Amino acid sequence: MTIASNHATGWKRALGRTAPDTMRWSLACWWRRSLAIQLLASMLIALFGSLTFGLYICWDEYKGAIQSAARTELHSRSAAVARLMEVATPDLRDELARVNSTQYTRFWVSPGGTPDLGGWVDAAFVQFQVPLRDLLGDRAEDAPVGSPAAGLVFEADATNDLFRRGTRWDGPVAQGASDRPLLARYLDYADGDGAGVIIPLTDGQTLNVAFYKHIVPSIWATPLPLTLAFTAGLVALVGAVTARRIARPLRQLTIAAEALGRGEAVEPLCECGPDDIRRTSEAFNRMQERLHRFVDDRTRMLAAISHDLRTPLTTLRLRAELVGDLNLQGRMLSTIDEMQSMTDATLALIRQETTAEATRTVDLCALVESTCEDLAELGHDVTFETSERLPYRCRPDGLRRVVRNLVENAARYAGNANVRVVTTRSTIEIVVEDDGPGIPADKLDEVFAPFYRLEGSRSRETGGAGLGLSIARAIARQHGGDIVLRGRSPGLSAVVRLPA
Repeated sequence: MTIASNHATGWKRALGRTAPDTMRWSLACWWRRSLAIQLLASMLIALFGSLTFGLYICWDEYKGAIQSAARTELHSRSAAVARLMEVATPDLRDELARVNSTQYTRFWVSPGGTPDLGGWVDAAFVQFQVPLRDLLGDRAEDAPVGSPAAGLVFEADATNDLFRRGTRWDGPVAQGASDRPLLARYLDYADGDGAGVIIPLTDGQTLNVAFYKHIVPSIWATPLPLTLAFTAGLVALVGAVTARRIARPLRQLTIAAEALGRGEAVEPLCECGPDDIRRTSEAFNRMQERLHRFVDDRTRMLAAISHDLRTPLTTLRLRAELVGDLNLQGRMLSTIDEMQSMTDATLALIRQETTAEATRTVDLCALVESTCEDLAELGHDVTFETSERLPYRCRPDGLRRVVRNLVENAARYAGNANVRVVTTRSTIEIVVEDDGPGIPADKLDEVFAPFYRLEGSRSRETGGAGLGLSIARAIARQHGGDIVLRGRSPGLSAVVRLPA
């Protein structure tokens, strides 16, 4: 079978993919099939893109603002401590420097004179090597492990090369600060993470103040990614609820449209929700109402015509009985019988379309097999290839009539029928094959026309009125499927194709 071979080829291609290819293929399928995933992905991509771009632009400004604020506070505090040092006795200056030190700041007093830049940075490194708990003594005994008072501000195995990077003399950030010492000198070190202030005292000593706090070079080492993840989760939650509200009416519309296409009775959709969704539901309900009205009007018209034809046919039959020429009388009665047969067939087709059989789930393989067994008991040469159980939602009486019609045609014109049920990824096929003379390729579609017969007579010995295949195709299409005829060598293959 062409469909089965294509299906098998598709699976071989899928199995031949590598794991990354299979994952990309699966994600692409989900992307195409799910409105919710498209909406969520679009929202998250827009969120991540906008925040990442904004943070990338503001990151340098953010780092500069932190460094500027730290230096401004450093200069202000240095001036305050320097004024305190000026009024304190020399033996208290070391104690004042020690108690004013913090996790990120160190104070110490050295002899006067302009220090060497590299030597001053090395001295600052030595000061930070002493943990704050050791520097403060009893005041830091109660500090918990891991708190700012508990350890160093950089790794224990760091060297003074860390502080020497980017060392240079600099001016104060707060150029207009009125409390800035006039003779103070300022410097930067550690690639801008550190800053120093050197303030000469009136008695010749020097107050040294060093600040160091490492500012992470990447945004991903800050709490911002966690904030971004939390925001993304919240957006995804809101988006999922919104997408569900949008997709639920569309899913209901899909189910209703599929059921309507199969000829089932569908309850009107709820006309609620946003305007776009509500208008779509209203349009579907109006379309369903118009379709039902059109079918009902057409059915009533055909039923009336077929019913009213019976009266003149009966009159013609009575008058034909009065004809004296027996040969002419026979031809007239034969024509009347043909017209009567066509009328009855038309009424049967109308009854089929107007009969509202309930849709239910049955074992399709068992239904086809039982139909074949019934025909075999009537003397037809029918075989059925047994297959596994196949639950299917349908109108069982209608499908049984389709199978019976195709099998009877095969048995009548070819002498045998072989029946099987084939499942593919998207369809279920009931295949009826025979070894008869078949049908010419240019007639394969014409035989479905009402009252069309390859054999020109309307004799009941050679067939009916030519409505059997029309009725069978109508039933198949009411189920959302179709009937396809294909030539064989020899014989004919009739395939009832139903949606899976």
